[in-house]
Amino acid sequence: MFFVYILYSASCNKYYVGCTGDDLVQRIRRHNTDHKGFTGGYGDWELKFKEEFPTKAEALLREKAIKSRKSRKFIEELIAQHGQASR
Repeated sequence: MFFVYILYSASCNKYYVGCTGDDLVQRIRRHNTDHKGFTGGYGDWELKFKEEFPTKAEALLREKAIKSRKSRKFIEELIAQHGQASR
């Protein structure tokens, strides 16, 4: 299984869209460590949305489609439509 996920950081008021393999929980932990990169240094990233895909190729296509919109409004609507990450 592969996941497309959206994280939110209240401290920087930003969303992050990503894709990962089986261990989504571990991936979020890594985002919340102090490292170089967009998510590093904040430590308060929360999972707001996730979708499961059977293949990496499908997950990457979905991630690219979300990112190509370049729209905070679209991301917030996606989260609202699908509910919190508990799905």
